Amino acid sequence: MANIRQSLEDLLTVDGAMCAAVVDSGSGMMLGSAGSGVDLEVAAAGNTEVVRAKLKVMRHLGLNDVIDDILITLGKQYHIIRPMSRKEGVFIYFVLDKSKSNLALARRKVQDIERELTI
Repeated sequence: MANIRQSLEDLLTVDGAMCAAVVDSGSGMMLGSAGSGVDLEVAAAGNTEVVRAKLKVMRHLGLNDVIDDILITLGKQYHIIRPMSRKEGVFIYFVLDKSKSNLALARRKVQDIERELTI
């Protein structure tokens, strides 16, 4: 089991990693952050709204399921949002340089980190 700081540092070892955060989706506040390239305070609050909106749509559709991850692909970056399965209301947010990263490997790393992270 790893703590937040260790987990974020581990994410930043991925090729193309720019920054990462662990976010409380109840408040939109970061529980921890690492790296640079994106204003993580703003991103944490904004992506909290993304997660809330998706969960609301899933409820309205009557989907009895969970979000594994949300991928936002920009021209130059990948943004991965992964809600924690063992800690409701918390998600990992990970930003990568699209030209330097392997999306499949990055998603796998976030999955591994999420599984080992303790809060």
